[in-house]
Amino acid sequence: MVAQALLDLVDWRRRVGDLYRIRGADALDDFRRGRDDLFKTHPQSPIELEERAAFKGLSYFAADDASRVRAQVEDGDGAELVIDTGGDDGAVTYRRAARLVFELGGTECHLTVLSLVQYAGGLFVPFRDATSGHETYGGGRYLFDTAKDTDGLVLEITPGSPEVVIDFNYAYNASCAYSPRWACPLAPPENYLKVPVRAGERVYKAPVVTEHDGGALPSS
Repeated sequence: MVAQALLDLVDWRRRVGDLYRIRGADALDDFRRGRDDLFKTHPQSPIELEERAAFKGLSYFAADDASRVRAQVEDGDGAELVIDTGGDDGAVTYRRAARLVFELGGTECHLTVLSLVQYAGGLFVPFRDATSGHETYGGGRYLFDTAKDTDGLVLEITPGSPEVVIDFNYAYNASCAYSPRWACPLAPPENYLKVPVRAGERVYKAPVVTEHDGGALPSS
């Protein structure tokens, strides 16, 4: 039923958001355990139904304190960027709202922060790095997506300050990394980092580099 799938999607997003509000010294471990449980048991899991009984959890890099970094937020040029998901959602229009400037592994990096043009907005940072297609999904990963409530542990903000803290330990795969049923907006060329980001989620299966997979109700 379409209505049931939509209700399940609401519940999925609420539960995902709750994971990003975990606090305490063991927040990362608790987050990963909770996410693995959702992926194994929830109706909106992107893991194929026939794979869930054997699902033992997602693969992650070890926690890395050096992957939690301070960044400066600079104004973007406001230009629009259209990303074609290749699925039923079609093309999604974003605006280059800002730019994150930071240092990672001794290298200065920057990532464009995209703002969803459609109703209600939302800030979105997809990226690829030197591990993409090998250790991590070829299409890249997401740092955060505020429209999907995946920023709580990733983006630390001080009101009135252009300095933020971003944490790549929570970088995660788009749903299309798990199944061709899903279609996802992936990182534009300007968000390709030359450095390896060995933090966050690793590849789920053997790497398959693809820009556009099939479509379904998006879950992540």
